[in-house]
Amino acid sequence: MSNTIIEVVKPGLATSVQDLGRTGFQAFGVVVSGAMDSFALQVGNILVGNPREAAGIEIVIMGPELRILEDTVLAICGADLSPKLDGELLPVWKSFSVRKGQVITFGQPKDGAYAYIAVAGGIDTPVVMGSKSTYTKAAIGGFKGRYLQKGDHLASSPFSFSLKSVSGRGLSPTYVPNYKNVEKVRVILGPDQAAIAESSIEQFLSSSYKVSTQSDRMGYRLEGAELTHKHGADILSDAVLSGTIQVPASGQPIVLLADRQTTGGYTRIGTVISVDLPFVAQKYTGSELRFETVQVEEAQLLYVKRERLLRCLSLGAGVIG
Repeated sequence: MSNTIIEVVKPGLATSVQDLGRTGFQAFGVVVSGAMDSFALQVGNILVGNPREAAGIEIVIMGPELRILEDTVLAICGADLSPKLDGELLPVWKSFSVRKGQVITFGQPKDGAYAYIAVAGGIDTPVVMGSKSTYTKAAIGGFKGRYLQKGDHLASSPFSFSLKSVSGRGLSPTYVPNYKNVEKVRVILGPDQAAIAESSIEQFLSSSYKVSTQSDRMGYRLEGAELTHKHGADILSDAVLSGTIQVPASGQPIVLLADRQTTGGYTRIGTVISVDLPFVAQKYTGSELRFETVQVEEAQLLYVKRERLLRCLSLGAGVIG
């Protein structure tokens, strides 16, 4: 039986319930959604004793104010949005105990854009097509298919471990991402790079781009060197992925992210590799991005390396406390 554990006092900017996404339905046009920074959510879940895929609370830039309704254990991972418990600063990437009546708030962003609150047991909302992730445009998943609002009450799923056993655990500093210091994001070129002028591909790989104000969970529009098409921007609609970089007629790239569509009709100059997607997601308006190419084999090796890290963390290696 689930327990109601959190009351939303103030909702923040765009606070929602997310897990690792709604997979297996893209052939029917169903958007995957899920956490913008899946690494941060998974680490948070590991720290509080949950399965990696458990649902948590996603926060962007301006965090909510949350009242704790039952004693539990939480972890905040991802962006450092200056979280506080009853006015006292909290560490990120570490689990901590909270008592009934305490209040969590957030302040000035220090590093990154998206933070995640993992709760012992995971957030308990109805499963829609195999996922609890919120997709607001279709009003499915999460809490009533929408961003959280004042007065909402969230429950946690049952769990069998003791709260004491998962409190005070932290991610080793060796593995904590430094979002500010990521200078380049790695991409695999294609599948439509032949439709882009060779000089523009060189520009794409040598120029710096800024995240524009026209950016959201669906994708980040970038501002910088305009890329030129050989024969126009449009293609027959084809599959797109999280990380696909589209180049519309404006010549300004768009990096597709968690709430992306399943197909698109713009040329695709490349795809951000999976392990670097969190670093793209953690950029905010005005942040700069640069790109460099890698081969598929290197991207696969990097993915396997991260997966091994997450599995080791699940077994306690790399977790302090």
